[in-house]
Amino acid sequence: MDTIITAADGHRLSTYMAGSEDDADRALVIVQEIFGVNDHMRYVADTFAREGYFVVVPALFDRAERDVELGYGPEDIERGLKLRSGIPEDKVMLDILAAAGAAPSGIPRGIIGYCWGGTVAWHGATRSTAFKAAVGWYGGGIAAARDEVPTCPVQLHFGEKDGSIPMASVEAIQAARPEVEVLVYPGAGHGFGCEARGSYVPKDAALALSRSLEFFGKHL
Repeated sequence: MDTIITAADGHRLSTYMAGSEDDADRALVIVQEIFGVNDHMRYVADTFAREGYFVVVPALFDRAERDVELGYGPEDIERGLKLRSGIPEDKVMLDILAAAGAAPSGIPRGIIGYCWGGTVAWHGATRSTAFKAAVGWYGGGIAAARDEVPTCPVQLHFGEKDGSIPMASVEAIQAARPEVEVLVYPGAGHGFGCEARGSYVPKDAALALSRSLEFFGKHL
């Protein structure tokens, strides 16, 4: 279901929502990769909705260009990076908080993100108090923000062979934030959880999903 929401600065953005507003007792904000709210992100949202969550996926690229849905080729990566670079982090946070506010009132909220969204999920945990738990999958900007202190429990997932996130960065996160659960998948690369990418590793994707669900089940 596509729904328009409004951020605190008046910006109107589209969202993909899934799950039952009446029956869900927990909510998730799911944060996109640098490829927009595409088929993969809707698949992820529907997966969590089947587990009983009410899900909101904000279209963060709407601040730069509306209705962006990219694939995973080199030209898509280039375009996604360019779009992301034009959106200030503080504006991204406004959109994330608007998404959290769009969930049914009175139920706990978590946040989970992938790629760029993994970093945004980290910011959601450290730069707001809107979430009871946060999970990030292969967030490339987390190491640079590792001194930020989370306000909720956080779980992070990384591929051992991620070409854009060296293990030295993962180890730096672990050293700076020992309270954060950091999980590494041997041999996996960036995007190992995305069924549309060549780097997809089904067994690792399934394990990371089960761990994420267990984590949210414990903290939400």
